[in-house]
Amino acid sequence: MSNLEGKNILVTGASSGIGQAIAIRFAQHGANVAINYRGSAEQAESTRSMIRVLRNGGGPGKEMVVQADVSGEQQVRTMFARVIAEFGRLDVLVNNAGIQHPSASHEVEITDFDRVLAVNLRGPFLCAREAIRHFLSRPGGGVILNNSSVHEIIPKPKYLPYSVSKGGLENLTKSLALEYADRGIRVNAVGPGAVVTPINRAWTNDPRARREVESHIPAGRAATPEEIASVFTFLASDDASYITGQTIFACGGLTLYPEFRTAWSSGE
Repeated sequence: MSNLEGKNILVTGASSGIGQAIAIRFAQHGANVAINYRGSAEQAESTRSMIRVLRNGGGPGKEMVVQADVSGEQQVRTMFARVIAEFGRLDVLVNNAGIQHPSASHEVEITDFDRVLAVNLRGPFLCAREAIRHFLSRPGGGVILNNSSVHEIIPKPKYLPYSVSKGGLENLTKSLALEYADRGIRVNAVGPGAVVTPINRAWTNDPRARREVESHIPAGRAATPEEIASVFTFLASDDASYITGQTIFACGGLTLYPEFRTAWSSGE
């Protein structure tokens, strides 16, 4: 991967799952990585330990752990100040932190709705705003990558706040990309499908439920976090220097209307 060694990366929600895999993948390419977490310092330190084991193999780079709730404006500002003070500058922001809360839509509590949007949409905005302010303060531009979902375009019943947040994230990605493209700032998103992560343990740990989930995926299986992480490193690299305002769906074909694998609609 071209031109990631020595780059300074901030990954939000990097203590587990896809975020952890993203942080580790950037470290594998020699980047300096800031590992953000909200609740579990122990999990964040586990991510740092994994990276340090990787570094002991001879890889360059350094890492840091930084706590912040991305939905809090002052906490985000403090996080960016700490990362920039430690690394000297920031080159890539990965907005990965996200939550979901299952509920029938007519039973959704407003506090749950507000919290999901606060983390999944307000958080990426706050972080992107701080990143752009920094990028504009010095030459060289920068990259913002948002961890979206296939559910930015596929409705997800019983997960209304999550789907709404991801739909908003699509427009946030496009709007920022258009506004700042001429100043060397690229903004893209990755849209994972079903991924084997702790947030999906309800079906990943249940063989029957997992078979049901995977039966709807044209590729026949869920993704690993590492497969998703590789898309992020590509989009951050110079190999993707002419890509902006896009969502790259890493979904095993979920966005291809998999129920049309057979021609039931045409009567054939």
